[in-house]
Amino acid sequence: YTEMGNYAQAEPLYQRALATAEKALGPNHPNTAQIQTQLATLYTEMGNYAQAEPLYQQALATAEKALGPDHPTTAQTLTAFAKLYYRMGRIGEATKLQERAQVILSKKP
Repeated sequence: YTEMGNYAQAEPLYQRALATAEKALGPNHPNTAQIQTQLATLYTEMGNYAQAEPLYQQALATAEKALGPDHPTTAQTLTAFAKLYYRMGRIGEATKLQERAQVILSKKP
């Protein structure tokens, strides 16, 4: 639904997936963080920046704690979060997040 631009149909599915993940895996699980990022990305696309920002903050904190600050999933969350800040006109914050993501992604395993 998201790819088709059917945000109204996608939103309750993401919310349901997040509630299920939080219940089954807990709020600090990396899969829960990924769903938070997906829902936050949907909100960003919808222009609901106030709803997106706290989800990105939670997802980033969880990814850093569960996977580490240099994990590729953490970098993905940073990149998505940066897009929100770019759209909000918070260029300095967006740039810092994107630069951090680039450093992570440039590291060879």
